[in-house]
Amino acid sequence: MHKFDTIRPFYDSEVNGTLCKIAHHPMMKALMSFTFPDQKEEQWIDQLKKTHSIRDFQANFIYNALQKVLEKSSDGLTTSGFEKLEKHEPYLFISNHRDIILDTSLLNVCLMDHGLVMTASAIGDNLVKKSFIYDLSKLNRNFLVQRGLPPRELLQSSKLMSEYIGQLLFHENRSVWIAQREGRTKDGNDATHPGVLKMLSMASDEANLMDYFKKLKIVPVSISYEYDPTDALKMPQLKAEANDEIYIKDKNEDFVTLLSGIMGQKKRIHIHVGEVLDTEIDAIAAEFDNSNKQIQALAQAIDDSILNTYKLWPTNYIAYDLLHNTTTYAHLYTDKEKSLFERRLEIRIDENNPVELQGFLAMYANPVINKSRYQDAHKS
Repeated sequence: MHKFDTIRPFYDSEVNGTLCKIAHHPMMKALMSFTFPDQKEEQWIDQLKKTHSIRDFQANFIYNALQKVLEKSSDGLTTSGFEKLEKHEPYLFISNHRDIILDTSLLNVCLMDHGLVMTASAIGDNLVKKSFIYDLSKLNRNFLVQRGLPPRELLQSSKLMSEYIGQLLFHENRSVWIAQREGRTKDGNDATHPGVLKMLSMASDEANLMDYFKKLKIVPVSISYEYDPTDALKMPQLKAEANDEIYIKDKNEDFVTLLSGIMGQKKRIHIHVGEVLDTEIDAIAAEFDNSNKQIQALAQAIDDSILNTYKLWPTNYIAYDLLHNTTTYAHLYTDKEKSLFERRLEIRIDENNPVELQGFLAMYANPVINKSRYQDAHKS
């Protein structure tokens, strides 16, 4: 299986050596003292050095770290839909994407809590430039999406990733998480990019493309945060786009966003896993015989599932009313919730900059608009 070495996570045989290597790294010390504040350093180091598999590392260390993150930076995580999934069954989770690390990490917490197969998860190689982060991502069963390649190399890289996802699902009995589009959603509009589905289809050996997608057992996932901990950090890019400028990231921007996402205030979080897209895929196969149209219809089916099950919070309704200067949804939030949200606006952005104000409010309001459109379209 050497063909996947450039993108795969660690094998279990590589876990212990890596943990011994990074046990004394300052960032590991910070992570462990945050996770186990009552333990002496030698205790967790000793425990780390006895760890020989990704599952043990995730179950004994990362799971606890995430519980601490939830305790310190949220008002709790709720879930729905997990009871419909089969134990020991691998799925391809295609999710809307809000936070670099937490979206997939929290999904894995939920899968573990429900006794389900945890995921190998796609992560952009631009996010793991620091060697410690690179090692930690591979210890968490992340596989690399190679970014910024020229067209020919991009095609080869996409094919390799497609084959690797097939290898995980069909031969290793491992679930896979992938975002519905490249990069996180900055404006609150969750839409599946057909390019992601085209990449997945590259490994197909089925005469009918839809038969292959059916084999993948696609489960759409919607994740929503009451407060987006990186909302203000998304403003510079939205401003550049509004001015038709090319946005260039600062050197450490991804790393700052990663840390802010983990430790920033999120209030409530909800994750819903949909049902396996099965009858939907049959219907697409029956309606279209053109593969491009099939892929567009499948992207729409994923979007519909995510929109339909996306949990809206008071912050979404407040932003909608502020953006449109209405009281349409005033019955769905309290005065206190509104004043807290307005205070967040004051602190985090320049309210006198119309592009910034509009962008910030739209990020929270767009899920309300999109869900409402979806519901209107599906009223019978």
